[in-house]
Amino acid sequence: MNNLSDNEKKNNLEKGSHNEKEAHNEHVKDNLFATILHDYIRERSANRRWSIIKWILISSLFFLTFLSLFLSGDQKYPISAEVSEHTAVLSLTGTVENDGDISALVVNKILKKAFENVNSVGLILRINSPGGSPVQSALIYDEIRRLKKEYPEKKVVAVVEDIAASGGYFIASAADKIFVNKSSIVGSIGVVFNGFGFVELLKKIGVERRLLVSGEKKSMLDPFLQKEEAEEFLIQEMMDDLHGHFIDAVKAGRGSLLTDDPEIFSGRVFTGEESISLGLSDGLGSVSSVAEEVFGQPFLIDYRGEENLLDKLTENFVIRLVVALKNLFLMQTVEHSIF
Repeated sequence: MNNLSDNEKKNNLEKGSHNEKEAHNEHVKDNLFATILHDYIRERSANRRWSIIKWILISSLFFLTFLSLFLSGDQKYPISAEVSEHTAVLSLTGTVENDGDISALVVNKILKKAFENVNSVGLILRINSPGGSPVQSALIYDEIRRLKKEYPEKKVVAVVEDIAASGGYFIASAADKIFVNKSSIVGSIGVVFNGFGFVELLKKIGVERRLLVSGEKKSMLDPFLQKEEAEEFLIQEMMDDLHGHFIDAVKAGRGSLLTDDPEIFSGRVFTGEESISLGLSDGLGSVSSVAEEVFGQPFLIDYRGEENLLDKLTENFVIRLVVALKNLFLMQTVEHSIF
């Protein structure tokens, strides 16, 4: 009996140990399953969040591309001007003409954008122009002065690089300050009318000029007719009026800074160094030096910078996306744990 009892005890002990091991194994399995389930759910949640983010990014790409192509067509400055403080630059290069390099219709729209942008601290007119149409020059001049009155906190500085002559200087004189290079060409405050006479040539080659007009002055200074003093006088009178408009504009812009030297309005051109002594300009400087020393903002944005379509789309998308993501991540989010 005792032996049987001992065997039973031994078996009972073995069974108890086995049961404990099974219970322990079950507990380990339960913990492992819970861990796997937890990790699986966390991974699914992360994948779901990442899918949402990818969907937002792809949707943003298509949406912002659409905006760049169709809603920003008339925008004449880089989209980066919307998100950072800067010194605005407007490059005026070439001849001043209605359909030329510098047109009042185009330039005045860009001027308005530069003044209206709250991130622009001021405007630099980067000028490389021999002049052109007095009307187009006057239209730009008038718009600059009008915008200066509307936005008195924003200054306009003209920087002459190679040349600001005739209409080019007309525009520059609307600025608060004019800076030049010592070798710049400045001035040419005058009006010119030119043409040719082919009367003798027609006689030599035996060509007869036939001209019918309604209005006796309609054929003034026709190159195939003899010139008349009365007609020349009328043209000269008109040119003197235009010259007077030019002089008045320069005096209004430069004021008492101008010296009394009559050569200033003779139509002469001067070097940048000479123009300073005559009061036609204020000092030596470049676009970068003016941005840093006058406006205190060396970051420049050219509102008339030429960009190809790919560059424009890339910049528009990237910067708009940065702004959108910045706004998104500034929003407070709360994550709740599953366990």
